[in-house]
Amino acid sequence: MNSVKQLWDAILSRDPAFIQKTYKNLDERERAAIMNHLRKITTETGWHLEQKRSAQTAVDAIRELDMEVK
Repeated sequence: MNSVKQLWDAILSRDPAFIQKTYKNLDERERAAIMNHLRKITTETGWHLEQKRSAQTAVDAIRELDMEVK
């Protein structure tokens, strides 16, 4: 990824295939940081509903990807 903004635009795109492709290209440390932040967005107050929806779509896409690997 060229920038943090591009990374988050991809992760929050609501396009499961794009989310999964982006996530696959991250290292383990980056993946953990992304998932931690997505969990915060989906569970904490103060986030806009659309942000929560985008984050939940990303979590679901990543979980699906993880299920395919196992």
